[in-house]
Amino acid sequence: MNRDLNEKVAQLREDYQMGSLLETEVAESPFRQFENWFKAALNANLPEPNAMTLATVDEQGRPAARIVLLKGFDEKGLYFYTNYGSAKGQQLDLNPQAALVFAWIEMERQIRIDGLVEKLSASASEQYFRSRPRDSQFGALASAQSQVISDRSVLEDRLAELKAKYPEGTEIPMPENWGGYLVRPYRFEFWQGRRSRLHDRLRYTIDKIEGEEKKWKIERLAP
Repeated sequence: MNRDLNEKVAQLREDYQMGSLLETEVAESPFRQFENWFKAALNANLPEPNAMTLATVDEQGRPAARIVLLKGFDEKGLYFYTNYGSAKGQQLDLNPQAALVFAWIEMERQIRIDGLVEKLSASASEQYFRSRPRDSQFGALASAQSQVISDRSVLEDRLAELKAKYPEGTEIPMPENWGGYLVRPYRFEFWQGRRSRLHDRLRYTIDKIEGEEKKWKIERLAP
């Protein structure tokens, strides 16, 4: 190990002081609070503010995490799309629960979300698939995501084959094993960096359900 490098890593730190997060200032609904922060991230022109860490567990209970892109949200939850045959797809089949993390370092903010996961209907997935750029549609069809391949030429040859089969003006079929997921949150945590590592952490959990409406409890967590 490089001792000098490790010493430099140990000394990396920032004293956060851009904002605060107080109970009197947040929305009663975590979905509304998420919307407010997401709009702020968009207005700040952050690079890919919809990038989120998706954590799942495999059949042996081992955690796995990767970055995926949020493609929509509403009062039901958060939406993303992927290959159902991928590692994350197989893990969600076995255990349909996930954790999401948004890290907006430039704003000294983080959001953690835990929820139950369900597949979207084929028609809903198809609707989104048709909205994607043509090259992205080809990419979804060309890649057997998470499968071992011999080298990159496998992908390039498959892409060339598909482009010849579906020339400009023809419809690219949505892969049968591709589609969307809805993450239905049962817990949110909003984090705002503060000075001296005394960060603000507010957690939303479901307090009670009245009809189709959820009432949320807001609690402050020690940093």
